[in-house]
Amino acid sequence: MIKEALRAISPPFVVKLYRQATQRFGWFGNYESWQDAMKDSTGYDSDAIADKVLESALKVKKGEAVYERDSVLFDKIEYPWPLVSCILWNAALRGGKISVMDFGGSLGSTYFQLNRFLSELEVRWSIVEQGKFITLGKENLQDKRLRFYASAQECLEEGSIDVILLSSVLPYVQEPYTVLAQLVALKPSCILFDKMPFLLEDIRDRITIQRVDPAIYTATYPAWFFNESKFLSFMKVEYELVSEFPDADQANIPSVFKGFIYQRKKTS
Repeated sequence: MIKEALRAISPPFVVKLYRQATQRFGWFGNYESWQDAMKDSTGYDSDAIADKVLESALKVKKGEAVYERDSVLFDKIEYPWPLVSCILWNAALRGGKISVMDFGGSLGSTYFQLNRFLSELEVRWSIVEQGKFITLGKENLQDKRLRFYASAQECLEEGSIDVILLSSVLPYVQEPYTVLAQLVALKPSCILFDKMPFLLEDIRDRITIQRVDPAIYTATYPAWFFNESKFLSFMKVEYELVSEFPDADQANIPSVFKGFIYQRKKTS
């Protein structure tokens, strides 16, 4: 009743504000520290989350579903064309060979999503993840092309990396710029970002809590929204921006999601 009344008498932006104020799932808060946000969260390292993601990933591997994201199954793949073009471009530069470090890559969501385009390439797809995901990945999904590692260093011990992929992962680590600096120090030829959330206002990075719709799984965890100028300034020191592209993801706070393809500068 309240929503209908507002729609009848109020301009659209008032209705939008009402929806944001009454929304149960999405991103909320503006915390002073990651630790403060953790106190109000259940966290991401839940066995229930990992088990549900595994169940969906196995269905994709067996051909019972075509694509999985955050444990949700889809019967049609929406191909991320910037990611496809970046991977194929780098493989072409290396005669059809490509080594990708998928940092925070879950149980291979992006790997299976791109599998049609990877099938004719000589691929080493290395996922760096947290403990439970690594255990489940090694036991149920690992093969000659898809590998799982507990750290970037462990991954490098088995071979060099051409491309590092960070898809919706930096928002969910406590110190994103520390992690990013460590990955930049590995000097990959290309760093590929996808689903990066940026605040529309030019303000400092914001720590929120994401409340996940229980239809996916029950969880709450801290999540960053970034200042875009700060991010761009950090990356331009050693990498050249090749392409910037929009992402369809949306949030209930003023923000935009983007992706970036960066190539290492020849002088770096």
